[in-house]
Amino acid sequence: MKIAVDTNVLVRAVVRDDPAQASVAAKVLTKAELIAVALPCLCEFAWVLRQVYGFTPADVAIAIRALLAAANVEVNRPAVEAGLSMLEAGGDFADGAIAYEGCWLGGETFVSFDKKAVALLTAAGQSARLL
Repeated sequence: MKIAVDTNVLVRAVVRDDPAQASVAAKVLTKAELIAVALPCLCEFAWVLRQVYGFTPADVAIAIRALLAAANVEVNRPAVEAGLSMLEAGGDFADGAIAYEGCWLGGETFVSFDKKAVALLTAAGQSARLL
């Protein structure tokens, strides 16, 4: 079966806070021929692990990289790598992914009220402007 996975399935598989759901999640992920993981799903995943479960940025990055290592997982890898770069630089995964995808869609400058995101993107050589 080829599946598009929801955030809660990934969270259950990683956090295992509900043993019954964790077992089902692990089984469906292991047996899937293909797991399509949309970028918003990974943004939610990173946020939930950090804000709800208290994962460190390094632990979130490890969880996402473990997912990427699975042979049956399909993601927008450049956008995910941009998110991971931002996360590992001390920012939010979603900001890196959003900035990347915005450029891919034709945007030239990332604009935000988020001082930290703009500073990190600028430090990484990307065009970013604080509003």
